[in-house]
Amino acid sequence: MTLTEALLAELARRGTRRIWGVPGGGSSLDVIEAAPRFGIDFILARQESNAAIAAMADAELTGAPGVVLTTKGPGVGNAVNGLACATLERAPLLLLADGFTPKQTSWVTHQYFDQRAMTAGVVKAYARADAEAPMAGIMALLDQAEAAPRGAVHLDLTGEAVRRPAQPVEGFQAMAPHHPPVGDAAALLTAARRPVLLVGVEAANATNAAALRRFAEALGCPVLVTYKAKGVLPDAHPLFAGIFTGGTLEAPCVGQADLIIQVGLDPVELILQPWRYTAPILDIALRPHPVRYAEPTAAAHGPLADSIALLEPRASTWTAQGIAVLRDTALAALEWQGSGGVSPPDIVRIAQKEARAAGATPRVAVDAGAHMFSATAFWQCEQARDLLISNGLASMGFALPAGLAAALHDPARGAIAFTGDGGLMMCLGELATAAQLGAKLVTIVFNDSALSLIDIKQQQRQLPQAGVRFTRTDFAAVAEGFGVKGLRADDPAQYETALRQAFAHDGPSLIDVTVNPAGYPAQLQAMRG
Repeated sequence: MTLTEALLAELARRGTRRIWGVPGGGSSLDVIEAAPRFGIDFILARQESNAAIAAMADAELTGAPGVVLTTKGPGVGNAVNGLACATLERAPLLLLADGFTPKQTSWVTHQYFDQRAMTAGVVKAYARADAEAPMAGIMALLDQAEAAPRGAVHLDLTGEAVRRPAQPVEGFQAMAPHHPPVGDAAALLTAARRPVLLVGVEAANATNAAALRRFAEALGCPVLVTYKAKGVLPDAHPLFAGIFTGGTLEAPCVGQADLIIQVGLDPVELILQPWRYTAPILDIALRPHPVRYAEPTAAAHGPLADSIALLEPRASTWTAQGIAVLRDTALAALEWQGSGGVSPPDIVRIAQKEARAAGATPRVAVDAGAHMFSATAFWQCEQARDLLISNGLASMGFALPAGLAAALHDPARGAIAFTGDGGLMMCLGELATAAQLGAKLVTIVFNDSALSLIDIKQQQRQLPQAGVRFTRTDFAAVAEGFGVKGLRADDPAQYETALRQAFAHDGPSLIDVTVNPAGYPAQLQAMRG
């Protein structure tokens, strides 16, 4: 086996099925040529950061390392935002970049910069394939990507290195998971009568979700989830109490707790506000978090399902009716105050209604921006990863590439990308990728011709309006130019008709929906205070 083949065999063994990227003329071509022999598809994206985000979404959906492939120099530079996204979303991602040989760096300046230094702030580890034992280093690098906290790693490949025979790896052992004892957690749990569960990104897989559900039902207490943990407990479950961001909306519920139980909650998921609760905290997590909003009183660190199994919950004094009142009150606070166009809550609710009428159960990807308040609150999830979102980095330009990855991951389900107009313009070229692949992806654009979330913050500071609004774009026409079915909607009736056409269409479609942003400030106030 060449080093390329050995690398691809290892990725396939770990479950990787796709490589996303924009190739260069060096090692990239060797990887693309060999990948099909190992059951791995190469997908040509239109920009490297988008490719990295799509690969990150693959990683979240499969649990296997996502892979983004780039050329040297500008390819690595373009990929950096996607690498940062993977690291702060806690998703394993491998950057495969063309590299320079030491001999080349003695005379080459064209496209050259220190690629390791470029990505150092956003990746967990770096390796070069011209090391003395490259496969051992590569396997260790992949282990680092998959170890908590999961994140991006960077591998530079040179054309010379990838064609060399791979040296056998002897005595290599993957890092074993650590199983520390639950300590004082059991006693803290026994004393609680009104606990509240806050569930985060580390719980977002089927095994942890099943353990969490049993635990919550034994306690009979409210469960709030972060954006990344939507679906870990189904929205329709009577214990589901809503979204937790660290803001104001959830305070009436969490403020009643005599014990706050964090399950897989990573501090990277919370907004920039101080911790407002005084109840003791029981932290059930994969690892200790060195920087956090509040120190836990007790902790159980290790595999979540194993830690939960060691605890013995007893029924709380919460009632189903009391939890329902808290949940319904929080949702009511996010209802739209304004008229004109289609309201963001209705954009989300009508999309789910029409999807169900069409017999579809699409995953959704949600972009950063004011529309995410409605998308995350009103889209009903049934299982983990039904909703994909950039929360740790909160990057715009996320929804389209992530939605494309979700549509390819499960073609029977397909996907919806909920995006603002500003975010879509950052990754618009991936509509061409969706068209080329025939992906069952419906992109829904909240079109208000503004960076609405930043516009609100500008207004709150009573600053002159500048730099946050732009000329309206006809996204339906743009979509048609890329080979995507383009539709428009200015009112709910037109929107329902457009959705029916989109769900009936065999391929990607885009619906350009007119939104009056007048209700966003009230939503932001309700969410964050």
